[in-house]
Amino acid sequence: MPHIDYYFATLSPYTYLAGTRMEEVAAKHGATIRYKPLDIMGLFGRTGGTPPPQRHINRQEWRLQEMRRSASKLGMKMNLKPAHWPTNPAPSSYAIIAAQTAGGGDLAGLVHGFVRAVWAEEKDVSDDAVVRAVLEAHGFDGGLADSGMLAGAEEYAANLEEAVEKGVFGAPFYITDSDERFWGQDKIEDLDLYLQGKL
Repeated sequence: MPHIDYYFATLSPYTYLAGTRMEEVAAKHGATIRYKPLDIMGLFGRTGGTPPPQRHINRQEWRLQEMRRSASKLGMKMNLKPAHWPTNPAPSSYAIIAAQTAGGGDLAGLVHGFVRAVWAEEKDVSDDAVVRAVLEAHGFDGGLADSGMLAGAEEYAANLEEAVEKGVFGAPFYITDSDERFWGQDKIEDLDLYLQGKL
């Protein structure tokens, strides 16, 4: 059975644009998924990337156009300059880690729920009430927002270290159990083809 490690950030616009398409590909191939939220700004600093606000204006302008075009192609609502970005990604990331451990809800929906909150719903995913509401909307106990925070913090930090070690440099980033690496929501089709044995 194939396996996919999914590295992502709850503040990433491209994680939002990925939707749940990777999960559909995984289901098609019977692949398991391990969700690994990480600190994207920390990842940029460790792997030679530049945070969006510090990029040259040419790159910043292109990024906004590319996000708009991608959202349009996918039929997704997207605020290019959301009210609560950047914000602290830790609370939403810890909640995902706790939910993955607890089980019983829609984990893919939870991940997408957090990024949709940022990029389409003008919500602050560092706010406890928002975190609880997103958890509950996807079948998890809202109390997970408060429990396991130490374990969540440790796993969140470990995810960053592991990502750097395994060659991750952006989000979303997918790594198969054969160490095939795919970066970006526009590479989900390639992941599908690879799992079919066509790449």
